[in-house]
Amino acid sequence: MQIHEIQPKNRSKNKKRIGRGGKRGTYSGKGIKGQSSRAGRKMPPAVRDLVKRYPKLRGYDFHPFRKVVSINLKDIENNFKDGEEVSYALLVERKVIKQKSPSVKILGDGEISKAVNISGCMISKSAKEKIEKAGGKIIEKNG
Repeated sequence: MQIHEIQPKNRSKNKKRIGRGGKRGTYSGKGIKGQSSRAGRKMPPAVRDLVKRYPKLRGYDFHPFRKVVSINLKDIENNFKDGEEVSYALLVERKVIKQKSPSVKILGDGEISKAVNISGCMISKSAKEKIEKAGGKIIEKNG
């Protein structure tokens, strides 16, 4: 078999051109008069109307539905000193997080050698173990 002998498995079907005489008549199933009977009609796409109803996302960091912002232990290690208290307000003040979410969760990625006290934040099991091993305390978040 050579390249010029290859044929498609299913032959492509020619598109039926309507409105040019023959079996389908003059209106060709489009009805009489009006925008929908014209060639090249411009009907608004239904999807576009739905898209235009949504609120616009302003800026690259727009996350209106983000409930929890997560940070890692390495971020705490870099931004806090030994014996300091880590809270939501301090995390926002030191620009570790942006003030767009109602709560923060600390995850266990990275190592921590400083004894920090964490209050008002959710915390993962691995992060809790690492902080307590380093000599830190965790004050549980209410709610």
